[in-house]
Amino acid sequence: MNDAILIRKLACRLLMFLVIGCMTARLFAVENVLEPSLIKRYDRNFPASNPLPSPTFSANDRARWATVRALVDRGTFVIGERIEDSGSPTGYRDEGILFEESYRSIDVVMNPETQKFYGTKPPLLTVIVAGEYWLLKKITGWDIDRDRWPVVCTILLTLNILPFAIYLFLIERLLDSMPVSEGAKLFTFAACCFGTFLTTFSNTLNNHTPASFCILFALYPWLKSRSAGESLSAGAVLISGLLTGFAASLDLPAAAFAGLLGLLVLRQSFGRAFLFAVGVIIPLVIQAIINYWAISEWQPIYAKFGGPWYEFAGSHWLKLKQTPRPPGIDFADEPKTLYAFHLLVGHHGWFSLTPVFLLALLGLIKPPARFENPNSALTWNQFRILTAVVASVVFTFYILRTNNYGGFTSGPRWLFWMTPLFLLHLPAAWTLVERSATGRFLAEMALAISVFSTSFPIMNPWRHPWLLQLGEYWHWFRY
Repeated sequence: MNDAILIRKLACRLLMFLVIGCMTARLFAVENVLEPSLIKRYDRNFPASNPLPSPTFSANDRARWATVRALVDRGTFVIGERIEDSGSPTGYRDEGILFEESYRSIDVVMNPETQKFYGTKPPLLTVIVAGEYWLLKKITGWDIDRDRWPVVCTILLTLNILPFAIYLFLIERLLDSMPVSEGAKLFTFAACCFGTFLTTFSNTLNNHTPASFCILFALYPWLKSRSAGESLSAGAVLISGLLTGFAASLDLPAAAFAGLLGLLVLRQSFGRAFLFAVGVIIPLVIQAIINYWAISEWQPIYAKFGGPWYEFAGSHWLKLKQTPRPPGIDFADEPKTLYAFHLLVGHHGWFSLTPVFLLALLGLIKPPARFENPNSALTWNQFRILTAVVASVVFTFYILRTNNYGGFTSGPRWLFWMTPLFLLHLPAAWTLVERSATGRFLAEMALAISVFSTSFPIMNPWRHPWLLQLGEYWHWFRY
């Protein structure tokens, strides 16, 4: 091992410890803060009295935590109930965890028959988090209502930060086997540490960071270098399938990744493809069973959007029927071409907020000659096809299906799970530009802008991206 390799490996190790330290500090300092600039918006006012301190930020994570608390402390998925009340101007009153200050959320539905409220999120992750809370409560006696910070920080440490450390370790292992310069490996690893929104969302409960980890973990056995004659074990194939299925249960469009990887495996071996498919199906079946346990229906809650479950009296989503063009990012009414522009290269742009992915696109489209690892189960050309097809399908899916950017969020969160797919094309991209001073400068600027975008929402990841805030400040657009 020469000096250049040793220096690069030391630098990568230092970067990993630095980013884990930064993420852990942000997590332990977590608190919802009211920003005066945000309160100036048309639909917001400062509370009349001091709000309760809270380590939860937004409608998105609060709905999840409310369900976690209901499962462990009350043994139910129900987080609230509507009760008839003739003395109320509305004719009803709402009670339950959902209506406590620290758990209020718009990401809820109400069963029109039972008048009970539920969170809208796919339930498998919520049950896993509830299991950890139950264990913490049994071992330490912590209560999520009384001991909010110990419970929330411990769970997020194990859900977002420790898996991220494993994620970085595996990426470094993959980089070791790539036929690129040490500079390409170091640049890629720096981008993995600081240049994506996975670090931004490490201090909040969400499904996107775990989904991204699962994609990388599922890919790893297929991309890692093997000694001559060594084949992929049945256990590794099954585990890869399980992780892929779990990713799809967390972020449904990851089913595109599952389907295409399954086809590539099928080309190699029917037996491997069968094992992989079994692994994929297991988490999805478990999620379906939990969904039925929660609401006594097989149809997922999010599939009820646009119906009575979502459009109850007082619902945020009823505004679509009450007002022709309600204001707010959730109700963006713009041409598909404009939505596609903003989703890809505009104020929520996958490529504009994190231009390291634009650089990765260069490595995806035109990798250097002989950029191949002959000892991996999945060839680099197959991985290029996988990334290109999956990204195209997912971009098209969202552009055609919705005009929503994911609500209040500092980046295109519905795309975050694809992060490792793009990052792994950075070594090839750097190889193409490293001999040019201008090329290196542009690549370094792309990383700097990506770090700026992912660090900008340091107080709260559930805030608009800096590009949208800048556009609204200069009156370029208004939601």
